[in-house]
Amino acid sequence: MLLYLIDHLNAATAVPSATTDPVNARILAISEDQLAGFQEDPFGEISRQSGVPVATVLERVRAMLEAGTLRRVRQTLLATSLADGALCAWQVPADRIEAAFDYLFREDPFSGHVVIRSTDAATPGSNYRLWTTLKVPQGFSLQKHAEWLARRVGAEHFRLMPAKKLFVLGVGHVRRRGMEPGSRSPEPADTLDVGVTRLSDREWRVLIALKREFSADEIVRDLWRSRAREAEVSVEEFRAMAEDFNRRKIIGRFSTFLEHVKPLADGERVTKFNALFHWAVPAGQEIAAGREVGRHHIMTHAYWREGGPEFRNVNIMGVAHGTDKATVLAHKEAIDRHLAELGIVVSYTNVFWGGRSEIKPSEISPLAYRDWCVREGVDPGAMTDA
Repeated sequence: MLLYLIDHLNAATAVPSATTDPVNARILAISEDQLAGFQEDPFGEISRQSGVPVATVLERVRAMLEAGTLRRVRQTLLATSLADGALCAWQVPADRIEAAFDYLFREDPFSGHVVIRSTDAATPGSNYRLWTTLKVPQGFSLQKHAEWLARRVGAEHFRLMPAKKLFVLGVGHVRRRGMEPGSRSPEPADTLDVGVTRLSDREWRVLIALKREFSADEIVRDLWRSRAREAEVSVEEFRAMAEDFNRRKIIGRFSTFLEHVKPLADGERVTKFNALFHWAVPAGQEIAAGREVGRHHIMTHAYWREGGPEFRNVNIMGVAHGTDKATVLAHKEAIDRHLAELGIVVSYTNVFWGGRSEIKPSEISPLAYRDWCVREGVDPGAMTDA
C-alpha cells in the first residue's frame, strides 16, 4: 500500500510532457516556429507570447526534452545562406533503398532530411523513391558530393534541385492542428533570396556554438553564456555577432522540434502524413505562384525548385503535414482552387507521400567536411568546387 501511494504521488507531481497538455500546447504553439531570428532571451519571449510564466516554460521544455516529446531544441540557421544545398531525389534499386537510407542518415553528415516517398499512382518521377536534403560547406562541390554518394549507395540516377527562391520555412505542428483548408494570410508570402555568405574563422567558431542543440540541463534563462565560453568570446561579443548574423540573414529561428511522423515516447503522433506537393506553372510566374502557395498556413515549406523533365518540369514545391490524409489533400485542393482563381495556370501537379523518415541538421562546417573526407578516404582537394 505504501509503495502504491508513493508511485501515485510521483505520478501526480510529475511535470506533464505530452503535447496535448494545455500548458505545453500554449508553449509549443510559440516555440515551434514563431521565434524568428536570434533571440537574446528565447524562453522569456516564449513566456511573453504564450502567457506562461518563464519558470514554467523552462520546466516544461526540460521535461518534454527529457521525455523525448521534443527531439531537439536549437537555434536554427538559414543554411541556404551558408552552404550550397539542394533537394535531391535518388533512384535506387528496391533491394538497396533501405541500406541507402541508413547510410545517408547515419553516415553522411551533409544529408539532412532523409525520406522514402511514394505516389498514389505511377507518375513521372515516382521511381525516385529516396529523397534527401543535401548541403555541402563552402568551398566544396555539391555535384561532386552527390556523385560520390550515388556510387556509395548504388543510386542509378539522382536529381539535384537547388532552391531558387524560398517562400515559407517553418514547422509549427501544434498550432496547425484543426486548421481549416484554405486558411491563409491576408498577403502573399515574402520571398527570400538564396545566396552564400562568407564567414571568417572567428565567425564560424561563434556560429557553430550558436547552432549546437541544447541538452535538458542547458535549458536555463541565461542561455548564451556557456556558448560564448565555448566560442572563446565574451557573452557581449557573442550576442553582438549573433545580431550581426541576424542582419546578414544567416539566422533562422529559435525552435523546439517535435517528431514529424514517428510516435512520441508516450505513443502520441504529432503528425502522420507528410506530403510533398508539386506544381508546374508557366515560366515567369514562379515567384507569384510561390508567394500564393506560401501564404497558406498549412505549408511548412515552400520553394521555387526546378524539377526538370524527370518530374514534368514542376517548379513550385512545398510540404504540408497532417494526421488525416483526406484533410491534407483538402488543403492542397484549396491551394489549387486559389491558384486557379488568380489565373495562375497549373499544367501539372502531384503529391509525393512520406514514409520512413529521419531528420537531422545538415553539417555546414568546412572543417567537418575535411574530417569526413579523411574518414571516408576521400581526397578533400578532389571535392572542391574549383
